[in-house]
Amino acid sequence: EVEAVKWYCKAAEQGDADAQNYLAACYFNGQGLPKSYAEALKWYRKAAEQGNADAQYNVGAIYLLAKGVPQDTKEALNWYRKAAEQDYAPAQFDISVCYANGTGVAKDMAQAINWCRKAAEGGAPYAQYNLGTYYSSGSGIPKDYTEALKWYLKAAAQGNARAELTLGLCYTKGEGVAKDENEAVKWYRKAAAQGNADAQ
Repeated sequence: EVEAVKWYCKAAEQGDADAQNYLAACYFNGQGLPKSYAEALKWYRKAAEQGNADAQYNVGAIYLLAKGVPQDTKEALNWYRKAAEQDYAPAQFDISVCYANGTGVAKDMAQAINWCRKAAEGGAPYAQYNLGTYYSSGSGIPKDYTEALKWYLKAAAQGNARAELTLGLCYTKGEGVAKDENEAVKWYRKAAAQGNADAQ
């Protein structure tokens, strides 16, 4: 690990954005290097300024979570947007959450759903799950159990335990699908196997 970090340092110092992003992660997590949020931010920013979407997202996360810097939601959203414009699903999802909660922006469920849908269509299971919950609750969107079920199934197919639990509930209640106790138990078991206490 130390040897790998040494070579990433060399590549990062020569301007390689992927190496800069990796080096930043090493500083952030204290892997092979002493943990330092300041160094992590420095290297993430270098990679981000070269257009690395993962690094742009991580710069945003550092500002949102106040890791070694004062919390700055506007700065976080600025970097999330740069990554989101490159179809980076985690950034699209976090923008969605910011709009849903009114973090750094005015609360706007239409924008929250718009960004959540982009992330869900990009394959992010947590976004697929959230989009399903928007449909099942009718939160900012017309209630539609069939559409909710579609997104829960997509998330569950990727092993999202919350989606698996929710599918069990859908089959128990007959929401968006015919009641089926056997099918419900199947989904509860899948979520339980991942340690979901509610499913257990």
